[in-house]
Amino acid sequence: MQQVLVLNASYEPLNVTTVRRAHVLVFKGKAEVIEELDQALRSATTTFPWPHVIRLVQYVRVPRTVQRKISRRALFARDDWRCVYCGSAGGRLTLDHVVPKSRGGESVWENVVTSCAPCNLRKGNRLPHEVSMELHKKPRAPA
Repeated sequence: MQQVLVLNASYEPLNVTTVRRAHVLVFKGKAEVIEELDQALRSATTTFPWPHVIRLVQYVRVPRTVQRKISRRALFARDDWRCVYCGSAGGRLTLDHVVPKSRGGESVWENVVTSCAPCNLRKGNRLPHEVSMELHKKPRAPA
């Protein structure tokens, strides 16, 4: 079935929907057709434009996904206070970027792990597989 792009009142893309749903929004006055296809929607008595892009009349606020900030305490707790490379629980724990910042790695939950100081020093600014190190736990954002 044909998909219709739904734009916010500010012309930001929101979603794609079915032609039927788009037509209902236009018919109820909640949206307007911005771009239509050459063919038409036909009912028993009337012909309507076949919407390809519609714009909502009223602005719809889109909530931002709030991601928890990375702190050492939260990171260490996520990784059970253990080094993800060797599994040791004792010693000095550090924050390590799986893909180093020098290689374009970002400081996001999916790229930072808990590492003991010796493992972090051994890895340096290389990728884990380059120094024969393996992650025992895949990094993820906390729930």
